[in-house]
Amino acid sequence: MSDSRRGLRAVPSTLARGRDRVTGVFQHRYPTVAVTGMTGVGKTELVDHLAGRPRRDDPSEAGSAVMERRVRRDRRLRGFRFRVVPGENAATRLGALDEVFHDDPVDGVLHVVANGHATGRRPAGTTGAVEVDREEQLARELEDWTVTAHRIASMAVRRPRPTWLVVVVTKVDLFLDAPGGIDEVVRSYSPGSGTPFGDRLDELRALAGAAKLSIDVLPACSRLDPGSPLSPKQRDAYLAALEARMGQLAGHV
Repeated sequence: MSDSRRGLRAVPSTLARGRDRVTGVFQHRYPTVAVTGMTGVGKTELVDHLAGRPRRDDPSEAGSAVMERRVRRDRRLRGFRFRVVPGENAATRLGALDEVFHDDPVDGVLHVVANGHATGRRPAGTTGAVEVDREEQLARELEDWTVTAHRIASMAVRRPRPTWLVVVVTKVDLFLDAPGGIDEVVRSYSPGSGTPFGDRLDELRALAGAAKLSIDVLPACSRLDPGSPLSPKQRDAYLAALEARMGQLAGHV
């Protein structure tokens, strides 16, 4: 075989290696992050703040229930592709979970919880205040997590490299005065805490394998209502700590 023919046959494999290299660089600079959690916990507000440019009119991907957000933070063009899964218990939500954990697996997960303080949603066509029962909200939050956790475990087992999960305990301004304060609430969402949510995390870690899935639990606050006990500076400090940890997990720092 002539040198020229051997060279031509090598072109496709060279191009493939080039594509893989470009894809790898992009995934390192812009890892994808699924943002999950039940309706009303503040997923969209959290991502808007993390993206640094709040917008409410961004369309979802065509034919997808997953809402996309992208952020660039520094001169090295590093950031995240956020993929926000709708919280309603409907076919669109289940399809979106399959999309981010099976069809096009993400690199990390932000699962948002609100310690039973999720904002109530009015049924279509109704008006007036929404009565929210905190115990009922906590039960729904646990049910939502159970559905999501199974998909995370399945994804973590299949992936060749480790996956990370951050449980984001949001709306901290609403339970500053809770017994034990924010630290105790965060502990109740942590592995080994002995709480129903903590037990589910222990089960997830056992299914996925500790080496395949890292778990962090961090407090956060995105929205400050009038009279909030938190200042904008305190809110930003929580968000900065979350961003810093995400950067470490993604290998940006």
